[in-house]
Amino acid sequence: MTEDSFQHEIPGSATDPAELSLGELELEERSSLRRVVGLSTELEDITEVEYRRLRLERVVLVGVWTEGTALESESSLAELARLAETAGSEVLDGLVQRRDRPDPATYIGSGKVNELAEVVRSTGADTVIADGELSPSQLQQLEARLKVKVIDRTALILDIFAQHARSREGKAQVELAQLQYLMPRLRGWGSALSRQAGGRAGGANGGVGLRGPGETKIETDRRRIRTKISKLRKDIKDMATVRATKRGRRVANEVPSVAIAGYTNAGKSSLLNALTGAGVLVEDSLFATLDATTRRSETPEGNTYTLTDTVGFVRHLPHQLVEAFRSTLDEVADADLVVHVVDGSDPMPEWQVTAVREVLNEIGERHETAMPQELVVVNKVDTASELALARLRHLLPGAVFVSARTGQGLDELRVRIAELLPRPDHEVDILVPYDRGEFVARVYQEGEVLVERHTEAGTELRAMVKPDLAGALERFAVHGTTA
Repeated sequence: MTEDSFQHEIPGSATDPAELSLGELELEERSSLRRVVGLSTELEDITEVEYRRLRLERVVLVGVWTEGTALESESSLAELARLAETAGSEVLDGLVQRRDRPDPATYIGSGKVNELAEVVRSTGADTVIADGELSPSQLQQLEARLKVKVIDRTALILDIFAQHARSREGKAQVELAQLQYLMPRLRGWGSALSRQAGGRAGGANGGVGLRGPGETKIETDRRRIRTKISKLRKDIKDMATVRATKRGRRVANEVPSVAIAGYTNAGKSSLLNALTGAGVLVEDSLFATLDATTRRSETPEGNTYTLTDTVGFVRHLPHQLVEAFRSTLDEVADADLVVHVVDGSDPMPEWQVTAVREVLNEIGERHETAMPQELVVVNKVDTASELALARLRHLLPGAVFVSARTGQGLDELRVRIAELLPRPDHEVDILVPYDRGEFVARVYQEGEVLVERHTEAGTELRAMVKPDLAGALERFAVHGTTA
């Protein structure tokens, strides 16, 4: 795949930047700033640390097939290829090894390493990517025998997140995940790992300032990383407080919230744009959205609720990312309804559903509470076959089938969201004077009017409203009471 193939034209883009939406501008910026050959992702402020520099120009993929069917194994490697391409690489070849479990020394076994080394030499690859998380010893063994850089699926996903993070909170979350991944994988250069010489043992290399046990180079690096991790956690906690404050205001105002969750590239941002006209970035790329975006929307009856677009999930999502993006994922746990978006055009959508529900369950366990009600939405029906859609209707009963691109099924989706949102549960019987008509308007906007009658004294209403509005209407209660 050539670098030109990564240049995405913005549909309907205008020559005048002022005419572009926020999402189109971001897409144009992302497309124009592709990786420069020879540069690498490297952590800042951690000096003299050999970080896993990701020079992903020409790569070979390798996976271990331990369970499931051959089709599932091939689909897993195909997804790894998409991840690699998203990071800016050219995939040259892919190998799968059938084993009961990964080899503890080399991940794929000694014989397969020799075959992989021959493929690397013949293709001219500079990087090997493993479809799994490698231990530090496996990384070292493979690199020693293959003579090229070796990274695993976790490092690849972290690299993609580092490229796509835009907000201060998103960048901090990604850096925290990178450091947590890096800590057990630190390596030094030969004698740099030895202790500082001291006393007579130092000999000619000893001397003033070098006496005593000292600490190893790797210990120094780990100490610096631990300090950086502590600072990042504090910063993220402070930013999470701001996010919680905004979320608290919505809760206090009794504004129902809907979180859009789903597999990466399932079309969550497209759905948010279609429902709200938000204009957020839409790109046919994995993990295009990392920063949560919240917009207001209305039900067909005119009731207000919020829609939040969240980070996409993927199979074997690194636990470091789940931990680092805790504050963002909390938007899902605190929502009144989760709209679970599934890519209807994917060859194995049930994998997507399983992967997303695993992460949602992990979030629920961390909160020690039940997750909100789930509404499954199958997106991209305009590109899926009728056979695939019939299969999904059988696998996902009750799902709504839509196309965010064409608008098909969106009206039904709006109705279903309105049906599943929390309903007003306080009944009031009030008499509102005609000069206070703003309260009648609020009842119609925020509640459900059961009975309305106009009298000489004002408008009599029996309605179902939310607790905050019931308190505001207390002064107009008939006979001084509210139900």
